[in-house]
Amino acid sequence: EVGPGTGVLTKFLIEKTKNLYIVEIDRESIPVLKNQFPTLANKIIQADFLKYDIIGLFNGPFSIIGNFPYNISTQILFRALEYRNEVREVVGMFQKEVAERIASPPGSKKYGILSVLLQIYFDIEYLFTVDENVFYPPPKVKSAVIRLRRNDVTHPGCDEKLLVSLVKAAFNQRRKMLRNPLKIFKFVENDDVANLMTKRAEQLSKEDFIFLVNSIC
Repeated sequence: EVGPGTGVLTKFLIEKTKNLYIVEIDRESIPVLKNQFPTLANKIIQADFLKYDIIGLFNGPFSIIGNFPYNISTQILFRALEYRNEVREVVGMFQKEVAERIASPPGSKKYGILSVLLQIYFDIEYLFTVDENVFYPPPKVKSAVIRLRRNDVTHPGCDEKLLVSLVKAAFNQRRKMLRNPLKIFKFVENDDVANLMTKRAEQLSKEDFIFLVNSIC
C-alpha cells in the first residue's frame, strides 16, 4: 500500500492478504501505524515510494494499492510501468480527471500520453466516482477509483524509448494534424503513414503509434 496515512484503508487490506507491505513517506505517521497494526510492524516502511526499491520486498508478482497522493499519482503509475514485469495489478484513487484520462479510449478528448503508454501493458477499468463530500474537509475536486490489470504484452514490438518520445511529441500539439508535431521524425513514405499524418494524436490507437515508430527510417 502506498501512502496509508493513519491506516484508513490498511485496516481493510490487512484482512485480505497475509503479505501486505506499507510504504509511507511521513515520519510522524509511522508510530501511529505501528501502534495500530502491530502485526505489520516489520512491514511498515518509512520511504519515498518513487525512490524505494520495491522489487526487493517480494519474491514474485505483487500489486500496488492506495489512496494515492494526487500530486504524485501519475508518477506512481510511471513507476508501475517501470515494474510492469512484476506488477500484476494497480488499484488506486486518483483525481477524477486524471482517472478519466488514464482510462479513456482513442477518440476521446481526455485520451493522452498516459492513456497510450499504460494501455499497452495494462487493461484499465474506471470503477467508480468518489464525491468530494465524503471527505472532511471536502476537496475542490472529485475523485475516482480505477484498476489496472497486467495483460500479456511483454514488449510493444518497437523501440520503447522511441515510442515514448513519439507519443509525447504527438500530444504536445494535440490539436494539430500529426504531420506538424511529428515532422522531427523521418518516416518511410507509404499510404498508411500518410493517412495517419492527417489525424490528430487523440485519434490514434496504441497500435497506430507502434506502427509509426516502426515506420521511422
